[in-house]
Amino acid sequence: MKLNALMDNYGARQNATRVGRGIGSGSGKTAGRGHKGQKARSGSRKQATFQGGQMPILRRFPKFGFNNPFAKEYVTINLGDIEKFIAAGKIDASKEITIDSLMDAKIINRKMNGLKVLAKGEIKTAVNVVADKWSKAAEEAIVKAGGTIKNN
Repeated sequence: MKLNALMDNYGARQNATRVGRGIGSGSGKTAGRGHKGQKARSGSRKQATFQGGQMPILRRFPKFGFNNPFAKEYVTINLGDIEKFIAAGKIDASKEITIDSLMDAKIINRKMNGLKVLAKGEIKTAVNVVADKWSKAAEEAIVKAGGTIKNN
C-alpha cells in the first residue's frame, strides 16, 4: 500500500451544488429560495428569539439581579459532619484536617476556592483544622473541644 495511492470510497465525496447557474441545473433562477419574501433575500436570518413582531418574552420581563464574576465560592463543611466522619473512620483526628485530606477521603469532590468551616452541629473531638475561612462560632467550638484552627 502506498500513501499516494490512497483514495476515498466511491460516493464518499460529493461536489457542492452550484445554485443559480441556469434552469437546466435544476436550481437556477431563484436558486432554491422560492419566490420573493424575507427568506429569499440575502442576509435573511431572524433571531432565534424572534416572535413575528410581537414584543419578545425576553423584553417583556424586567431585568434584575447581578452575577459577580469575581465572587469566590468555598466548599463548606459543618462541625457535626466532621464529628460524624471521624466516628465513621473516614477522617483521622490525630492529623490535620485540610481540603486535600477531605478530598482523599472522598467527603468533598472539588476544591473550588477553598474550605470554609461552619458551626452547625457539635464537635467533641480535639481536631486541628486548616481552612481558608470559618465562622466565629465554629472557631470557638473547635478551641473549646481542645483543637486548633489555622489559616491555609
